[in-house]
Amino acid sequence: MTTRQVGIYVYPGVEVLDFAGPFEVFTTASRVAARRAAAEPPFRVLTLAREPGPVTARAGFRHLPDALIGDHPPLDLLVVPGGDERNERDEPALMAWLQRTAPGLEVLASVCTGAFLLAGASLLDGRRVTTHWEDVAELARLYPALAVADTGRWIDDGDVVTSAGISAGLDMALHLVARSAGEELAMATARQMDYHWQSRP
Repeated sequence: MTTRQVGIYVYPGVEVLDFAGPFEVFTTASRVAARRAAAEPPFRVLTLAREPGPVTARAGFRHLPDALIGDHPPLDLLVVPGGDERNERDEPALMAWLQRTAPGLEVLASVCTGAFLLAGASLLDGRRVTTHWEDVAELARLYPALAVADTGRWIDDGDVVTSAGISAGLDMALHLVARSAGEELAMATARQMDYHWQSRP
């Protein structure tokens, strides 16, 4: 099984479950696979930030990222979570990094309002996407080149996958496990997490 490097971008005000949920899914999938004598873990996960030092997420949760966006291993999957992302929307370094990184990815994904950051980097133009139900109208208004839909838990548009809010990121991450490493592992991961996976969007 090929090991995929997963990057999860974190920033001040990020929603905790938006990044911790997918982190838990991918790392649990690797742990479950290891118990099944897999030669290599299906996923390695690291969190990425713009600047060194701890990141304070929503509600004061502090997290120390693994690497910086300017210095990290090549990524196969990138997850951009939501939260209070408004200060990130116009960050030139972030937008430039997203635009540089996206072409080499197998999958570019967002959780919740993380879609605003991908849209701001012009990476969702012409795509069918979703976000948190409270923010669907604003996403469509600000980025008319997107086909924004308020249906289901996530939307898989090939190499771009977006999810609705917070807990929907867990369902999307399990979907990405199924895509990359098989539905059997995704189901076993959800069971290990005692999570009722909504496996259909």
